[in-house]
Amino acid sequence: ARLPPPAPAAAAPAARSSVASVAAALTVAVALATLSGCTSPDPVTVASPASLPPGGWHGVRLAEPFAKPTLALQDMNGHTFRIARDTPRPVVLVTFGFTHCRTVCSDVLADVADAVRPLDPGIRSRIQVLFVTVDPARDDAGALRAYLSRFDPTFLGLRGSTSQVRELGEELGVPVTGPATSVGDYDVPHGAQVVGFGPDGTAHLIWMPGTRTADLRADLVRLASSS
Repeated sequence: ARLPPPAPAAAAPAARSSVASVAAALTVAVALATLSGCTSPDPVTVASPASLPPGGWHGVRLAEPFAKPTLALQDMNGHTFRIARDTPRPVVLVTFGFTHCRTVCSDVLADVADAVRPLDPGIRSRIQVLFVTVDPARDDAGALRAYLSRFDPTFLGLRGSTSQVRELGEELGVPVTGPATSVGDYDVPHGAQVVGFGPDGTAHLIWMPGTRTADLRADLVRLASSS
C-alpha cells in the first residue's frame, strides 16, 4: 500500500519559482487522483527545493515547509495538546490514521516503530511520534492507548472533532475526506504520509507509506543530529 504526497496548504505567491510551481501542481494532482480510503498508490517523488542541505534525503522535500500547528487537540491521556507548544523534542513526526484501518495505518506505524527502535538512546530521545486519529467517533482515549501500545509505548495519540482534524490536515497537507457514513464498519479516507518537523520547528520532509525502514531511519538520524 502506498500514498500520495500532500497538497500544498495555500496557493503559491506570484514570485514563486517555476520549478517549485510545477512541483506543487504535481503534488495536488497526485493527491486528488489517488486518495481512496485507507489505501494508497505507489509513492511519487516530487522534486522540490527546500531549506535543507542538498542531497542525501530519502523523504520527499517540500517546496514550502509547514509550520507547527497551534490548534488545540486532546492527547490520549486527557491533556490539551498543541503541536506548536507541546513538542519540545527537536524532531517531531506526525501521521494520521484510525484504529479500525485495515492496512495502511498499521503498516506506517510499524515502519516508524522499526525505524526508531534500534536508534542510539541519545538520538531516540530527540524524536517524538504523534498519531492523529481521523475517526474521533470510534477512537476514544482508551482505544488510542491500546492501539499505539502495539507499536511503541512512547507514541502519543491525539484526537479532536472531525472539523478540527480536517483543519489540522489542511495545515499539514494531509487530505482527510471521510467518513461518508457512521454506520457499520465504515472507512475514513485520509492521507497516511508521515510529516517530519526538524529542529528549526518546521516540516521540510514527508515520507510515503512503503518508505524503506532503513531510509527513514537514516533521515531521522540526520535530522536529530542537525541541532
